Amino acid sequence: MKGEVYYGKGIRELEDQYPELYELVTDLNDTVWDGKILDYKTQKLIAIGITASRADPRATKKQIKSAIEVLGISKDEIVDVLRVVLLTSGMPAFSKSLQILNSVLETMD
Repeated sequence: MKGEVYYGKGIRELEDQYPELYELVTDLNDTVWDGKILDYKTQKLIAIGITASRADPRATKKQIKSAIEVLGISKDEIVDVLRVVLLTSGMPAFSKSLQILNSVLETMD
């Protein structure tokens, strides 16, 4: 999704204050999300799995929300990813991520 950047305020502030640094960050974003083999949807599902396995609620929420809004990724697809999180990272990371998914879906209804 070139041209669409999902950053927090800290990075966005770079755009005006340090445009060359902001450009480096956006170039890195474009390079990472423009996979050679894997499509953006698959990469986004991997990102959800990584943030969920780290039990990072803020990042997990952002990844899930953009996956649903931008790519139309379904709840079932995300739950499939979270099943892998359960296996590899345990019940706490799985449970927290499932709660985040459900809260995101509730706010979108």
